[in-house]
Amino acid sequence: MQNLKAAIPAELLPTRPRLGDEILRVANVTRGFDRSQEDLLVLDGVNLSLREGEIVGLLGRSGSGKSTLLRIICGLIEPTGGDVTYLGKPLKGPVKGVAMVFQTFALFPWLTVLQNVEAGLEAQGVGASERRTRALAAIDLIGLDGFENAYPRELSGGMRQRVGFARALVVDPTLLLMDEPFSALDVLTAENLRTDLLDLWTHGRMPIKSVLIVTHNIEEAVFMCDRILVLSSNPGRVVAEIKVAFRHPRNRLDPSFRNLVDEIYAKMTARPTGDTARKELELNSQLPSVSTNLMAGLIETVAAAPYNGRADMPEIARSLHLEVDDLFPVAEALQYLDFADVREGDITLTPAARVFAELGTQERKMMFAEHLLRHVPLASRIKRVLNERPGHRAPRVRFEQELEDFLSDSIAEATLDAVINWGRYGEIFSYNDNTEIFSLADVEA
Repeated sequence: MQNLKAAIPAELLPTRPRLGDEILRVANVTRGFDRSQEDLLVLDGVNLSLREGEIVGLLGRSGSGKSTLLRIICGLIEPTGGDVTYLGKPLKGPVKGVAMVFQTFALFPWLTVLQNVEAGLEAQGVGASERRTRALAAIDLIGLDGFENAYPRELSGGMRQRVGFARALVVDPTLLLMDEPFSALDVLTAENLRTDLLDLWTHGRMPIKSVLIVTHNIEEAVFMCDRILVLSSNPGRVVAEIKVAFRHPRNRLDPSFRNLVDEIYAKMTARPTGDTARKELELNSQLPSVSTNLMAGLIETVAAAPYNGRADMPEIARSLHLEVDDLFPVAEALQYLDFADVREGDITLTPAARVFAELGTQERKMMFAEHLLRHVPLASRIKRVLNERPGHRAPRVRFEQELEDFLSDSIAEATLDAVINWGRYGEIFSYNDNTEIFSLADVEA
C-alpha cells in the first residue's frame, strides 16, 4: 500500500466520482439519558446528510455526543427521537453495508490477522473459500500482506489498526464509519495511515462510497474531509458546517489550510451572539477533568515570550502537541477560574493569571484556593458544609447525590473528582478515598 503511487501511474488511476445519491440522512435525532431525557440530553435535534463520494467529519469537544451519534447511525443504539435513513430506508438496528472502525483496535488476541479479518464474514455465513479469498484481498489492499499468520501481540499499534480497517473493508461496505481511528496511534504512524487511506480513497480502490469520521483533531478533519460538522457540547448540536474545498493531497503548511484551521478554532471557541460576559458556573455545572499541573503549565506558557499573555490556540496546540480534547478543557478550566478569557480562537490571561505565573509554590496554592472558592460553587459548598458540621466531616455521597439530580452518574462522579483534586491542591479541604469522607483536617484518619 505504501508503494501505491509508484506501482500505478497517476494518469491511469481513477479519481473519486462526483457527489452522487444520498447515502445517509439523520433528521432531528435526539438522545437522552434514561432517567431524565428532558434534562440530560446527549444529542439534541441533530441533522446531517451524507452523499456518495464524500468524507464528512464530526468535530467536537468531549460531551458533544460524537461517538453516541456514530453508534446510532451504526444501529448499535436507538435514538430517543428523530429518524435515521440509510439508502432511503429507515435504519432499524445494524444493517448490511455499514461498517465501523473503532478507536481501540478491538482484535481477537487468539486469532491471526487472517482469522481476525475473516471473522465478520464468518458471522455473515460466507463460505470458507470465498471468506479466505476476500480476506486475503483486503489484507493486501491495506498493506499487511506477509503478516497473515501473525497474532495481534506481534504487531505495532499502526499495524493492528490496519487489521481493523481490513476487517471493515472485507464486507464491502457502502458506508464506513470511523470513531477516532487514529487517536490511539503515535503522530507519525497516524499520519502514515491517514495518507495511505486517502490514497486508496481518491484512487477509487476501496469499495466504500461514503465515509463519516468522528474526530477531535481539527487538523485531521481539514486534512481528510470534504465537509466538517462542528458539534456543541452538553448537549450535542450541529452549530456549524464547513466545506473544505482543497484537492487531495493537501498541504498542512499551505496558508489556506492554516487559515481554515484557525477559522474552525474560532468557531469552536466563539460565544453566543451578544454574550460578552465570562460564563459563571452553577452548583450543578459539569467541570472538566483537568489537573492543576496542566493549568499551571498553560498559564506559564502563555505568560512567557513570545506570547506575553495572549496566544493563538492553534499555535499553542501545535507547539505543545495537544489536540482539541487536550487543550480546550484546560483553557475552559482557566476561564471558569477567572485566570483566562477564551474567545475567537485566542486565549488571553487575566491580570491574576499573570501574577500567578510569577509566584512561588505556596503563594500559587493560596491564590488558586481563593479563585476556586470564589468561582466554583461546588467547592465553596463543600467548604461551607464542612465548616458548619461539628466534626467538620461529610461523606462524598452527600454531594454526589446532589449532582446526580442534574448530571448523569458518570459525569457527576467526574465533576466531583475534579473538585477534589482542585480542593486538595488549594488545601481548602482533605479527602480520604478509602472512607470517601471530606474533612478540614490536614490528614483524614
